[in-house]
Amino acid sequence: MKTPGPEALADREAIREQIYRYCRAMDRIDHELGYSIWHEDGTADYGADVFQGSGRGFIDHVCAVHAQLLTHNHQVSNIVIALDGERAGSEAYVTARLRLERGGKLHEMTVVSRYCDRWSKRDGHWALDHRHTIMETDEIREVTAMKRHDTARRDRDDPSYAVLGTLGR
Repeated sequence: MKTPGPEALADREAIREQIYRYCRAMDRIDHELGYSIWHEDGTADYGADVFQGSGRGFIDHVCAVHAQLLTHNHQVSNIVIALDGERAGSEAYVTARLRLERGGKLHEMTVVSRYCDRWSKRDGHWALDHRHTIMETDEIREVTAMKRHDTARRDRDDPSYAVLGTLGR
């Protein structure tokens, strides 16, 4: 296997950063950051029972759904990126943990899936052309919280915005 040059390493890092920013956008319910992950004409396929349509439409949809939850946290791992000039493909494993109240009881949903993404670099910016999300497993169970955590926010009042400012966008 050939050792990638500096430009290929920079391109891979830019794509990886976009994947991380997507998770940040979801967990902070940050529409603008979420929009920046997709090209204007980008599309999303999360399955017929979840969402199929534009990338921006998906961001609006999922932010509305997440606003109904108590908390959520997306973790991404095992990111593999294949570059071909100004086009790329990637696969990333994701685990999303989401909390909600149902019937006066606290529940946690865990969804394990993979993002199979097609990317392109336009005007020097890597963004999604298409995301196909493959759901692997999901579950919901009643949980008992150890204590109430009240520092995290699901908006720009989250402490991370004070640290990252516009650099995290």
